[in-house]
Amino acid sequence: MYAELSLLDLVFGASTLVQLVLASLVLASIISWTMIFDRAWVLKRARRTTDDFEQRFWSGGNLNALYRDLEQDPQKADGLAAIFRAGFKEYRRLRENDAGDLMAILQGTERSMRVALSREMDRLEVNLPFLATVGSTSPYVGLFGTVWGIMHAFHALGNVKQATLALVAPGISEALVATAAGLFAAIPAVIAYNRYANQVERLHNRYEEFVEEFSTLLQRQDRD
Repeated sequence: MYAELSLLDLVFGASTLVQLVLASLVLASIISWTMIFDRAWVLKRARRTTDDFEQRFWSGGNLNALYRDLEQDPQKADGLAAIFRAGFKEYRRLRENDAGDLMAILQGTERSMRVALSREMDRLEVNLPFLATVGSTSPYVGLFGTVWGIMHAFHALGNVKQATLALVAPGISEALVATAAGLFAAIPAVIAYNRYANQVERLHNRYEEFVEEFSTLLQRQDRD
């Protein structure tokens, strides 16, 4: 209980600028944790829907039936399902309009899938740049508060005749709280960013592989 009160005393006893630094770091930490939980849910759902769609796609079912199912329930069409839906829709449109040039049809289909892939990646990468920014800048923001607090503490010594450690220690302690706050905001953001960036990269690779495999499948189907 005493330690908690001492920490509050240090915060409320700090200079105005240090308090502003602390407030900004606490706000950044709160926003970071909100984004961390949000990305955890989004990426978990993306992996699950990717697994489910791949299992259904490669089970040997009718592609037209799969496409009609996604058209009837667009909420199912995210991740790989959205890429397949965009590609197969363009494939059917081009086949109906011009069945002559097979290469043009396949190229148009692949372009549509890559546009959908890009949209899916943008959706998965939302908030990751903010986590990277918090992780890289928070320690420096905290260090700025620390330096300013120490300068303020030593400046106060100019008003006394005899400088002692007891006089400067509270000011230095207040300043060091800013460094601790900077690390408190930065460490979770860095860990989350590295973890989620790796998961996004793995999903991107799976999406890319699906585009190539589906394009090959359509090419083989048309030749047959």
